[in-house]
Amino acid sequence: MIMDIEQVMQYLPHRYPFLLIDKVIELDLGKTITAIKNVTINEPFFPGHFPGAPVMPGVLILEAMAQAAAILSFKTKDYAPEDIGIVYFAGIDGARFKKPVKPGDQLVLKIAIVREMRGIWKYTGRAEVDGALVAEAELMATLRDKP
Repeated sequence: MIMDIEQVMQYLPHRYPFLLIDKVIELDLGKTITAIKNVTINEPFFPGHFPGAPVMPGVLILEAMAQAAAILSFKTKDYAPEDIGIVYFAGIDGARFKKPVKPGDQLVLKIAIVREMRGIWKYTGRAEVDGALVAEAELMATLRDKP
């Protein structure tokens, strides 16, 4: 299943400059998602991180993983965000950053569900550029009613 940006925006409450998923290229309900973030020099964080040597902040790579995981959870449960609420981070473990992500890179986010129990989801996440691992982490999230 492929999702374009309009479909992605139906499942995520984030908007510019915090929407970090451009499209979904693979989705296996209840199992995995592969999503894309095209990293451009126009990103609002590059002027300050770092001037003259722009690098995507690691925390935003993790956020992109979390956004992909949220889409996977919503689609797996066949929920629309307005039906259930918001997916919130509950934890991040084992985050590792292997290589910098720079303007012009295409970040490929690969997320797999490890388990879901009592509304708490656990995932493994990998971020790759040109097939090389740039970041990985275990993520936990929970679905909650909108505030």
